[in-house]
Amino acid sequence: MPRAVYVLALGIFAMVTSEFVVAGLMPQMADGLNATIPQIGYLITAFAVAMAAGGPFLTVAVMKLPPRTALTALFAIFLAGNVLAATASGYATMMAARIVTGIASQAFFGVGISLCAQITRPEVRGRAIAVAMNGLMLGTLLGLPISTLVGEHFGWRAAFWTITLITVIAAVATLFGVPRIERAQGGGSFREEAGVFRKPRLWLVLSTSTLIIGATFSAFSYFNPILTDLAGFSAGTVPVLLIAYGAATVVGNNVVGRFADKHTVPVLAVGLVLNTVFLAGFALLTDLPVPAIICMMGIGLVGVTMNPAMATRVQRTGNAGPLVNTVHSSFITLGIILGSSIGAVVIDVWGLRAPLWLGAIMAVAGLATVLPDLARRPAPEPAPAAPAAGAPAKQAEQV
Repeated sequence: MPRAVYVLALGIFAMVTSEFVVAGLMPQMADGLNATIPQIGYLITAFAVAMAAGGPFLTVAVMKLPPRTALTALFAIFLAGNVLAATASGYATMMAARIVTGIASQAFFGVGISLCAQITRPEVRGRAIAVAMNGLMLGTLLGLPISTLVGEHFGWRAAFWTITLITVIAAVATLFGVPRIERAQGGGSFREEAGVFRKPRLWLVLSTSTLIIGATFSAFSYFNPILTDLAGFSAGTVPVLLIAYGAATVVGNNVVGRFADKHTVPVLAVGLVLNTVFLAGFALLTDLPVPAIICMMGIGLVGVTMNPAMATRVQRTGNAGPLVNTVHSSFITLGIILGSSIGAVVIDVWGLRAPLWLGAIMAVAGLATVLPDLARRPAPEPAPAAPAAGAPAKQAEQV
């Protein structure tokens, strides 16, 4: 696997840790910024909305640059946002910082996943994406608890400074670990990349990703109260269970990455069926601790871990350019927003089991968007090279 793929994973880890840090430090940040807990919660929402709405526009701004230069520019913007957050004297400044970092984070995902397509052979791009996306899984598994621990012992500002340090390390690693690839002559223009969005099938494929992630996050967003109020676990046990869930996502991500290239659509179909079973099982068996844990781990194995197969399917339907990948990331973020926000609504009406049933319904809807491709059973074909590629994949390190 090219060294650059692992470097991209480090950058994604920094971005994801920054995204999640507020969730672990809400009381401390509320006190420090003279704000309420709901106001701090809006910082999480603002980050997600900025990712979904602003990321594609920033990608357009940097897509004419060579990939390494684009990544460096995005690191600089992201770094500025984190420094602004660490030094924020008031709530408005913190909100601005979250918007800046959210936009830069989404664009980084798009450019980074596109770069994976440029530097690896077509038949192993799913595996390369899985390696890069380990940064996302490890951000959930390690980034959130580490930043929370730092914030609790040294103050919430120290957590943002820690993320800033990780960002600097990732940026330096990118400068030395990512090969310089020039844009292809006459390729990768905005018109070429945007033109693929005229394909109706691409929008169907993008909606699959929204529903997969929405199904997962409708449950994940409320694991804490579900585990304590319904399953009967103590508050001290929940962090251990969440770490186990994070470990399951790492395992699932790498397993999916192994099969994403040759069996893209079947992997998605099986994942959605299993996620439906685990979500419904969790809703039915929440009162039984052992089955509840099994179902929770199952969601970890087949939920967000579908990312490599999702990205491979999107690239084959559209292209592997940064704009398509960033818009795909926006649809994934939309899934997070929908799953968590609708989950809050159904809890108010039907109680804590409701978001689990909501997730099962979204997973079934996602399966419906995959069935037409599954019925066609086309012969496997490699994802197209990114329009911006200037060096053939065979010149990259061998996988």
